[in-house]
Amino acid sequence: MDRVFPPDLSRVDSLARVVVDAQGRTLSVLPAPGGIWRVETTAGDVPPHLVNLLIAAEDARFAWHPGVDPIAMARASLQWARAGRVVSGGSTLSMQAARLLEPRPRTLRSKLIEMARALQLEARYGKAGVLKIWLTLAPMGGNLEGVRAGALAWFGREARNLDPAQSALLVAIPRRPEALRPDRHPEAARVARDRTLLVRAAGAEGISAADRALLAAVVPSERLPMPGLAPHLSRQAAREGATRTTLDAGLQRALEGLLERAREGLPGRVSTAAIVADLHTREIRALVGGAWGEEARAGALDLTQAVRSPGSAMKPLLYALAFEDGVARPDSLLDDAPMRFGTYAPENFDHGFTGRVTAAEALRKSLNMPAVLLLDRIGPLRFATAMKRAGAIPRLPPGAEATLPLALGGAGVTLREVVSVTAMLGDAGRAAPLRWRADDVATEPAAPVLAPRAAAQVASILTRGFPGGGPSGVAGKTGTSWG
Repeated sequence: MDRVFPPDLSRVDSLARVVVDAQGRTLSVLPAPGGIWRVETTAGDVPPHLVNLLIAAEDARFAWHPGVDPIAMARASLQWARAGRVVSGGSTLSMQAARLLEPRPRTLRSKLIEMARALQLEARYGKAGVLKIWLTLAPMGGNLEGVRAGALAWFGREARNLDPAQSALLVAIPRRPEALRPDRHPEAARVARDRTLLVRAAGAEGISAADRALLAAVVPSERLPMPGLAPHLSRQAAREGATRTTLDAGLQRALEGLLERAREGLPGRVSTAAIVADLHTREIRALVGGAWGEEARAGALDLTQAVRSPGSAMKPLLYALAFEDGVARPDSLLDDAPMRFGTYAPENFDHGFTGRVTAAEALRKSLNMPAVLLLDRIGPLRFATAMKRAGAIPRLPPGAEATLPLALGGAGVTLREVVSVTAMLGDAGRAAPLRWRADDVATEPAAPVLAPRAAAQVASILTRGFPGGGPSGVAGKTGTSWG
């Protein structure tokens, strides 16, 4: 019979996606199909006192019965016969788990099916499996299911960090999830919590008098949003079946806040995106793909993967190639003056010209004419090839070839690729792909693209000191996109 009628585990297998950082801290929770916040929860995900409270309140003989508690069933039947109504239930945690897997109307037939299923669940999955089902599917009000989801939504913390009073509330809510929602029925939720801690689970192991003093704490007055850090990368991770990333939750939160403040002074349709990566490992530590949730700013798009003109952001690679090939040195004098290359007549951003400048100064000021002049000397194909080897594939119109406008951003690349090229320049000219998946271990050493001396010369030119002193500074380069 067990093989003919296996338990339906579709609900416990249909879970929210939880994306975590490199240390296992939650970044984002993405709902299960249907918009249900159902987060997998095992006994190892919650504090021991929560399991003790649950067993003491719901199923005191959970440790020894096979799924059905004959003593509890006999007591419930006798009370029903005497009072003519249900006084206490006889459902074990195993029977509750069976009901959560396959909800049915409360009838005698349903109760018999639950009993059979409870025996089956215990035989198949043991006590740990039964607890996992209950802890994952227990209704927590609204579209919340499971203790982890309840802990995040009602307390803004992981279930493992719940105190006894908070645990008692989450044990109590599943009895009447809508009537005990703390945001809508705070007094009923408080009474249910206190009764769980003081009466129903009074003998729970690991609960002290000091723990019961926590009952003075008010119940939550509002439901908190689920964790939503790194929304763009988290959704990419979910699509690719990944859960653990290389991100740092604290750094990610700080970067999102920084860019949110920066957008306050920008026009309504302008957005921001940024990446922070470890130079030596190429692991992405923080990534903001755009203004998530802001439709006017195309917030659903991951701008770190959008193909756009890099403007002048590729000039450092161009100068490094020129230094490597001996076409120029940092102190070489270059002309920043009007000139034509066939039909191509580039201009500077401000439409003015500086005259003769050193290559180093031309790069610092991001002058266009010297850059085009250097590209004309080293060749567009050489530059395009180096871009590709450094991790930035230049996207050109169909049938087009690399030409001189490439020096000023005349090809499409992504922000992730720009960061890859920049990291190559900072790592002695060695290229390696960026990584955001924790399980994506680099198997090959970084590939040399430039001579270390050339990369170091460019880094030195672009390094500026911090205002007021301090560390030596950071290298930086701007780029104004064509579109």
